[in-house]
Amino acid sequence: MRLALMIGTALLAASTALHAQAPKRFDCSKAKDPKACEERLAKAKAERERVRKACEGKTGADHSACVRKEHCAQAKDPAQCEAHAKERMAQRDRLREACKDKKGDDYRACVREKGREQHQKK
Repeated sequence: MRLALMIGTALLAASTALHAQAPKRFDCSKAKDPKACEERLAKAKAERERVRKACEGKTGADHSACVRKEHCAQAKDPAQCEAHAKERMAQRDRLREACKDKKGDDYRACVREKGREQHQKK
């Protein structure tokens, strides 16, 4: 009985430690140019932080609009960036509407299928 309890405790401790190690989302060590990859990631992180601070305290549609505006403010062509973002949001809304009666895996499959159809129409 004690042996089973000790094994169970050891397995629980090991599994907790393994789950505590968050996987790296992007591994620059495998990139062609690791230094450039790290620089891009640092720049993206700084941009996310800048946008987060700029839109802090806003919620819902106000927050979405603020994030879009702040993100596009740094683009080469802010007007084109805004138009593209609004187009993506409209496409997302069309997909949600087309699949609103589905749940779980059926919903995800519906979104994939409808998204492919919309992409092929372009």
